[in-house]
Amino acid sequence: MALGGLVAAAGVALLCLTGCSNLAYYWQSATGHLNILSAARPLDDWLEDRQAPERLKAKLALSQRIRDFAVSELKLPDNPSYRRYADLHRNAAIWNLVVAPKHSLTLKTWCFPVAGCVTYRGYYDLERAQAEAARYAAQGFDTSVYPVPAYSTLGLMNWAGGDPLLNTFIHYPEGELARLIFHELAHQVVYVKNDTMFNESFATAVERLGGARWLATHASPAAREEYAQYDGRRRQFRALALATRKRLEQVYANTPEADVERMKQATLQEFRERYAQLRASWGGDPARWRGYDRWVAQANNAWFGAQAVYDELVPGFERLFEREGRDWTRFYRAVERLAALPKEERHRALKENH
Repeated sequence: MALGGLVAAAGVALLCLTGCSNLAYYWQSATGHLNILSAARPLDDWLEDRQAPERLKAKLALSQRIRDFAVSELKLPDNPSYRRYADLHRNAAIWNLVVAPKHSLTLKTWCFPVAGCVTYRGYYDLERAQAEAARYAAQGFDTSVYPVPAYSTLGLMNWAGGDPLLNTFIHYPEGELARLIFHELAHQVVYVKNDTMFNESFATAVERLGGARWLATHASPAAREEYAQYDGRRRQFRALALATRKRLEQVYANTPEADVERMKQATLQEFRERYAQLRASWGGDPARWRGYDRWVAQANNAWFGAQAVYDELVPGFERLFEREGRDWTRFYRAVERLAALPKEERHRALKENH
């Protein structure tokens, strides 16, 4: 799951609040998001459309069963989000840019009045994202641009129909579709300004816990088997990425400056070699792993720093869910109490939450 493109909503707000040197960026954020909203149609329109593919209609109907489950079982918000669908005629909702120093995994942040300070910058045009990445790369930074299939506007746009279902993810395997919807809705439950890791780790914990529940109670045996294979390979890849990230952290913390670049490149090369072995063990059609291939080929500090945002605090949230008796309402209240703490204190509480 990619980082949520929460900056889109901030862009809309900024256009109303101020003019500045970044007006072009905010304009593309506002117009890009409004274009998505304008492309969305109620699901009944699609389901009654004789020209719409039956495969799409089946997925849209499934999405509504998942959406209802999110409300009834996971106590996620019951609002207009994910009750409409838009075909964007592209493979991503936005593209996120992340930037890190050559010898650090600490990501650059950008600050906005609605989303606060976040560790990514979203673009509705891939070429713009790549051009900005090239500008930072020319200054000596590691950069990464990656596609984002969905993002949350934190419920701020529910008055306008909410966040729609998109062609960029509607055909995901059943378990992954459920997880994505749960993840984005979780951002509407708790969101803390200036703490991307807390927000994304919380939403990832909700998607994993909720997705497992959906598969166990509502999915067919075939869907569970399909997802088990899909998720099993993802877990293997994430374990490899985590081990590499930890190794890079050690390199940057403990290696003499004269040797750090050599050790960095050796660590990245080892990552690629271990991935090649893992990929070979998966077998099947090589085209299925092109997404992983692309990530590995482009892996750098920015890429590993972005991955950390998703999973660094997830174990702490999962333990908190167990401690709260697996009761979703109690869990959300406990997360809200954590959110009220200073950033370092809330992170420490999650890492020590046994």
